[in-house]
Amino acid sequence: MIISVSRRTDISAFYSKWFMKRIEEGYFYRVNPYNPKQVKRFSLLPKDVDVIVFWTKNSKNILHYLKKLDKKGYNYIFQYTLNDYPKIFEPNLSNIEKRIDTFISLSSNIGKEKVIWRYDPIIISDLTPIEYHLEKFKKLSKRLADYTDRVIISFVDFYGKVENRFNRLQMANDINIRDMTFYPYRDELISFAKELKKIAENSKLKISKCCGKIDLSLAGIEQSKCIDIELFNKIFDLNLIYKKDKNQREKCLCTESIDLGMYNSCLHGCVYCYANGSEKVVLENHRKHCVDSSILIGAFDDGGVEDGKGCEEQLKFDV
Repeated sequence: MIISVSRRTDISAFYSKWFMKRIEEGYFYRVNPYNPKQVKRFSLLPKDVDVIVFWTKNSKNILHYLKKLDKKGYNYIFQYTLNDYPKIFEPNLSNIEKRIDTFISLSSNIGKEKVIWRYDPIIISDLTPIEYHLEKFKKLSKRLADYTDRVIISFVDFYGKVENRFNRLQMANDINIRDMTFYPYRDELISFAKELKKIAENSKLKISKCCGKIDLSLAGIEQSKCIDIELFNKIFDLNLIYKKDKNQREKCLCTESIDLGMYNSCLHGCVYCYANGSEKVVLENHRKHCVDSSILIGAFDDGGVEDGKGCEEQLKFDV
């Protein structure tokens, strides 16, 4: 199996102690987000896990556990999102210098080939116009050039709940956010993408794009496999064969994986997040989290899923 940790929440930042408890016990239960009565057990034993893919914006809390994973024989990589946005878009993240230092520390410890930089999602607004992104992307590319081999970009998806947040944000702050994937912006988008590619290549970074409705091949940017079995085989000297993940978006090229996260549990509070609903629900779910539980939020036994009330030993985190 390939274990995704996690597209649905930032396990590394907020639930790393819980994750390591699951590693020690060798299993976890996954609750179907659309039908909580459907619960399935998955093994986390080293013999059953081919690769772990961490998705994070802050690896600080997981970093000191990685030696334990190494000793147990796990293979793992990081999909590491690092943007430099105003607080209005990413209210709970620490300053960019601190996050760069954490990225560098991770890469220095595990090797740059195992840390993939994600500059995503790209939001074009009055506060963050194209020129803003070119400047920030260039600075970050130079800083990270010695600590990663590749960068994945994407443009923000205007899902219903994301668009609603954007609308409220625009009204409250008198700013405009535009969807660069609309056809009228096509030429401008391709020109922008070409500049991003040039910047990445100047720092010897391979640039690709995450799944989405836009085609950037005219800019020389191909679609990535964020969970990429060919890459894993190369890095870890494996010979694995996996199918395309049919549970992702139709155009997604990712290899099939099992995600152990749960929606509405990430405390970063990013306005563009597709995995969170309301802040109130996120905070309530976090209160239900218990380090000793076999599921991320609440509790589970043979009788089914319980909401739970958390436990005395809550995870302390540093964002």
